[in-house]
Amino acid sequence: MSTTLSRTLREVVGLPADLPRLADTTLVMIDYQNTYRTGVMALPGAEAALQAGARLLERARAAGARVVHIVNDGGPGSPYDIREEIGSISPQVAPRDGEPVVVKTAPNAFHETELDRVLKDLGAGTDLVLAGFMTHMCVTFTAEGAFLRGYRPVVVADACASRSLAGPDGAPLDHDALHRAALTTIGDLFGLVVPTAAALEA
Repeated sequence: MSTTLSRTLREVVGLPADLPRLADTTLVMIDYQNTYRTGVMALPGAEAALQAGARLLERARAAGARVVHIVNDGGPGSPYDIREEIGSISPQVAPRDGEPVVVKTAPNAFHETELDRVLKDLGAGTDLVLAGFMTHMCVTFTAEGAFLRGYRPVVVADACASRSLAGPDGAPLDHDALHRAALTTIGDLFGLVVPTAAALEA
């Protein structure tokens, strides 16, 4: 039995579907912390997503795009303690001198942070590229936050990852299914989704 696909909300309201050039964007690297590589918050797809994130970051830097890093601070003793190794940004995607690092305490990286001001100070336009951890949480809600502030986010799918959780009926929801569902939510309204960084012209 075939499934009839609905038009996205973006299509219904007439939002543009054109992709920006990577050089004209600001890359926002979300929570690429060791938190998600080991311990209680380790994600099944973290290493592959981290490698994809490193490729994306390399392409963005080579293209001359602006880069902003986001870290989540959960405080001392938590898996998100940015003062400890567990909460540090993974070395593969470590910030370079001049690349701002914005600290957040909520999934939406714009919520009660300096991210919007940092973007404006960098001279960022409306086009953002988002990637990081976790797809269904901080990536989704940062994409929503960007959209509501007039930005045009693009999410790079293979540079994101989620974890497996119990669904509302208690049945397991596989990490890849949750990842895909989150990307579908983003693509319905908040932004565009591309499979890899290669989809963005330098």
